[in-house]
Amino acid sequence: MTFEGQSIQCAMLEGGIAELRFDLQGEPINKFNRATLDELREAVAAIKADPAVRGLLVTSGKDCFIVGADVTEFLTYFRNTEDQLAAWLLEVDALFNTVEDFPFPSVAAINGFALGGGLEFALAATYRVMASGTRIGVPETKLGIFPGWGGTVRLSRLTGADNAIEWIAGGEQHGPEAAFKVGAVDAVVEPARVREAALHLLREAMEGRRDWKARVEEKKAPLQLNPTEAMMAFEGAKAFVAGKAGPNYPSPVAAIEAMQKGATRRRDDALPIEAAAFARMAKTATARNLVSIFLGDAAVNRIAKKLAREGVHVRASAVLGAGIMGGGIAYQSASRGVRIVMKDIAEPALELGLSEAAKLLGKRIERGKLTPADMAATLGRIRPTLGYGDFGEVDLVVEAVVEKEEVKKAVLADVEGRVRPGTVLASNTSTISITRLAEGLQRPGDFCGMHFFNPVHKMPLVEVIRGALTSDAAVATTVGYALALGKTPVVVNDCPGFLVNRILFPYFAAFNLLVGEGVDFLRIDRLLEKFGWPMGPAYLLDVVGIDTARHAAAVMAKGFPDRMDDSGPSALKAMFEAGRFGQKNGKGFYRYVPDRKGTPKKEPDPEVAGLLRPVQAAAPAELSDADIVDRMMLPLIIESARCLEDGIVGTPTELDIALVYGLGFPPFRGGALRHADAVGLKALCERAEAFLSLGRLYEPTARMRELAQAGGTFHQEK
Repeated sequence: MTFEGQSIQCAMLEGGIAELRFDLQGEPINKFNRATLDELREAVAAIKADPAVRGLLVTSGKDCFIVGADVTEFLTYFRNTEDQLAAWLLEVDALFNTVEDFPFPSVAAINGFALGGGLEFALAATYRVMASGTRIGVPETKLGIFPGWGGTVRLSRLTGADNAIEWIAGGEQHGPEAAFKVGAVDAVVEPARVREAALHLLREAMEGRRDWKARVEEKKAPLQLNPTEAMMAFEGAKAFVAGKAGPNYPSPVAAIEAMQKGATRRRDDALPIEAAAFARMAKTATARNLVSIFLGDAAVNRIAKKLAREGVHVRASAVLGAGIMGGGIAYQSASRGVRIVMKDIAEPALELGLSEAAKLLGKRIERGKLTPADMAATLGRIRPTLGYGDFGEVDLVVEAVVEKEEVKKAVLADVEGRVRPGTVLASNTSTISITRLAEGLQRPGDFCGMHFFNPVHKMPLVEVIRGALTSDAAVATTVGYALALGKTPVVVNDCPGFLVNRILFPYFAAFNLLVGEGVDFLRIDRLLEKFGWPMGPAYLLDVVGIDTARHAAAVMAKGFPDRMDDSGPSALKAMFEAGRFGQKNGKGFYRYVPDRKGTPKKEPDPEVAGLLRPVQAAAPAELSDADIVDRMMLPLIIESARCLEDGIVGTPTELDIALVYGLGFPPFRGGALRHADAVGLKALCERAEAFLSLGRLYEPTARMRELAQAGGTFHQEK
């Protein structure tokens, strides 16, 4: 028996063992796309029909086992009806069941990654041998769905309900130790021995030294829980997971419910329950939007990688200005293996930058993600200095000094003379024009913006800003460096606030207008958090820093006076004038009290109402909850449309990803423009009409009106 396909190859080994090898031609990874599933169906049928087969070995011809289903095909499947989608899932289930029901044992040799459908297929094998360093898991809840190819059924029977709930609801990847401990795999060996060990285990089963039939029956039988145990396992988990996931992410609870309903049934009766629940989740807006974010992330990274090929590979970098931001950039660079010089003019600042890097590394040691030796090696890649001695060796310099134009210009002009021609200078500015900052430079083509978001180690976005004279090579090199740091770079053109801050400040302007009309800022925060933001606008201002926001608001007002005027009294100014700068000094719209770990926790502050009273209308405006949400979101969406039309960003996808990764725009809504598409541009323009008396902040663009009239959308789906 042999089978030669584009995704799967089968061959007979000595002793009646069939080896089924996944090796998707032309791709660096194995994944379950339609073609692979079709070939798997043929290969499994050929194995089943050959009476000489006495055992099955499942391997991979690549550095990973199977990374899961092809997500690019998901949206096509999700357009089907629930019944059609469930029927397709059951077809795949039947294929996996055939492997599980073979009249001989099977062993999967797992290397690299086995995720999602890849792990679900491995679970259909009788046994699993895992290579050390491999990661496995079922991450589907991160896409708004859950395992739909038998994962809820098989994983719960192999690992127990509690472990299966944790793995499926959490959607995390797990290493060999955790996988072996819960029973998801049967052995862990060095990568070079994974196939050999799997063959050894398979032969043991074939020779009767393992009761492989009992193992298969365990996976097909009902879950071994009495009614009380089942109630405690599932009901308690549902309450906990629902509280943690929130109402906008229903799939983790739906997965638990599917497990609970199938727990008392045999495999063939439990699988249709899983399929029906999966199909219901796949039809939700949350799943559609989270899959769109996943695909958008991939598209943005493809753009970035293509750009990066045109630049210089950064082997060594530098950051000007230590402190918290400089230390964060140094940590990120060193932790990703890129040497970095950290320069400041004061020893205490260097010490602060190094302590910031050491603190972040120490936290990784506490979580078991890093060893002390790794920490020492990482810190060794950071060279603190008060001089420019090593700057002749670096390929890129990030300027991260104080956010003052004259200071930045002086520092950039100084460092330009210390580096070789072709070295990229990048300013980590959040508001100052890159074109203006380049005015004093001899080589403005080598200069661009590189805007990190705070905290650097957590925020995935980096804006790479092209000034009027920035060269393509400088952009490409900076994009490549951002990718090397594990960030998602989005290239934008120069304007006040660039992309993210330009869109954010109309949102803050809307907040100031509402508070000025007497609307309680606590109510505004509560409603926007219910909308899905991780924090409301007042809380966000406190986190950003009231002084920082006040400075940026002035820059935005100067750049866009028609819709971001900052001349009158406002809630933001009232906080600034009262010396309430937010989390950084423990008081803003809220007051902040450190918890036992030193993390600032917000609490209402009764003093704030009195401070805001002078900037508020005597009679509060009567607005519904829906009005308040519209008043906040419309300026953000309209400014997003302006940025797209002005060519500040290349595509709707890049804009949406930037807002999700840079602002925390609710991922389950897909981004500002995808959310606008879902609501409908006609409906949005009609809502905006009701607020036109408030000024151009609420005036849809001409292009928005055209799309609304034609029934069009920002995203043109294929």
